[in-house]
Amino acid sequence: MSEPLLVLDKVATAYGQSRVLSGIDMTVPAGGAVALIGRNGVGKTTLLRTIIGLQQLGEGRIVLAGRDIGALPAHARARAGIGFAPQGRRIFPHLTVEENLAVGLAMLGDRREAVRAAAPGFLFDLFPRLDRLRARKGGVLSGGEQQQLAIARALAGRPKLLLLDEPSEGIQPSVIDEIEEALRRIRDTLGVAILLVEQYLEFAWSVAESYYVMQRGRIVRRGSTHDETVAAVAHLVNI
Repeated sequence: MSEPLLVLDKVATAYGQSRVLSGIDMTVPAGGAVALIGRNGVGKTTLLRTIIGLQQLGEGRIVLAGRDIGALPAHARARAGIGFAPQGRRIFPHLTVEENLAVGLAMLGDRREAVRAAAPGFLFDLFPRLDRLRARKGGVLSGGEQQQLAIARALAGRPKLLLLDEPSEGIQPSVIDEIEEALRRIRDTLGVAILLVEQYLEFAWSVAESYYVMQRGRIVRRGSTHDETVAAVAHLVNI
C-alpha cells in the first residue's frame, strides 16, 4: 500500500455554535483515489473546505506529506500541493480558457514562469475539448466543459492532491465518461492523489480504490471499492 499523503486525525469544525464535523479520521494514499459519499448536508463539502483552509479547523490535525498544515492559510495550502475544483465549477466567466488556466498557474508562485509553457500542453492532452476552446470565454462553455476547465485549472498548479466536489453534477453522460478517463490518467500517470466527493456512486467507484461514508458529520463506514459493490453501500447514503 502507498504511503499516506493526506492524514486527517480527529478533525472537527463548527459554524458558530453548531458543530458540523466530529472526529474525522481519513487517509488518502499518495497516488491513490478516495471517494467520500453521503447524503446532501452531512458535511462533505465542509470537510473539503476545511482541508483546503476555507473553513477554520476546530480540532484535530490535517497532515499533508508529513507536514501539519492545519494552521496554514488557504493560499499556503494550495502552494503546499492541494488543488481544489469546487462544486458548481466557479470558473471565471469573463476570462478565456487559457486565462482561467493562467490563474491556476499562479499557485506555483516563483516557479510559475518556469512551467508556464509546459503546463498547458499536458492539460489540453488530458482535456482535448479545451484545446479547441482556448480562446473562448468560460461563461459560454457548456456545464461539462466548465467542469473540465475547473479540474484543469486546479491541476495547473501541479498539486500532489486534487480535491473534487461533485464533478459529475449536471453533466451529460458522454462528458462524464471523458472526465472519468481523465481522472484515471491524473491518478495513474501523473501520480496525483484524488479525494472525490460524489453522489453518482458508479462514477465514484470507477475512479476511487476506497471509500468513506459520512453521516451527520461523522465517518460511519469505510472500505474498498474493489471488495464492495455500489449496491452494498447505497442504502447507507440513501441516494
